[in-house]
Amino acid sequence: MARNPHVARTKKSPAVRPVRRPEVRLPALAPFGPGELESEGDYDGLEFRELDLTAQEARGARFMDCGLYGVALDETRLGRARFIDSVLDGVRGVGTDLAESTLRDVEVVDARLGGAQLHASSWERVLVRGGKIDYLNLRRARLKDVVFEGCVLAEPDFGGARLERVEFRDCVLRRADFSAATMVDVDLRTVAELDIARGVDRLAGSVISPSQLLELAPAFAAQIGVRVESPGD
Repeated sequence: MARNPHVARTKKSPAVRPVRRPEVRLPALAPFGPGELESEGDYDGLEFRELDLTAQEARGARFMDCGLYGVALDETRLGRARFIDSVLDGVRGVGTDLAESTLRDVEVVDARLGGAQLHASSWERVLVRGGKIDYLNLRRARLKDVVFEGCVLAEPDFGGARLERVEFRDCVLRRADFSAATMVDVDLRTVAELDIARGVDRLAGSVISPSQLLELAPAFAAQIGVRVESPGD
């Protein structure tokens, strides 16, 4: 059969552009020696294993090709720190300060954090897999090529953040705040529990599943001022 040359063939475009995941391959690591972290410190190719870094000061430090395993980070001050090509596995802590930090090509595995301060931080090619993070502060953060996978995020704050190519895969989002957030190619379709406390009007640029649409319908209706009532109510 002759094909009409004037009819262009079209391909179905993907719902969202795929996320570029980090590919972290750590070299042989040397153990971190005695002493404490230092502000503006330069840490390259080091292993931090089962250390208590509670309340230590390392603002502006740089961690390159490092592995942090089972490290305690309670109230550790890491503002403006840079983590590059590194793995954070089993880290735990309350009130960890990572404001204005940079994470690039980083894997965060089975973290147990509460009240982590990551406002105004920059994430690029980051995987957060497993674990539970309560009250995660990502206000005004910039996330690009980030995957949250199989983790629980309780009351995360994305207020004013920019999310580009971010996937929430098989994870739980409870009481999430997306107020004033900007989304580009954000995939929420496989979220196991999607609970948005604020900012449902900021979901433009994301993709959700049909079942999620039904669950969020009351919030969407409330946002545009529509009352939903049964006849006779």
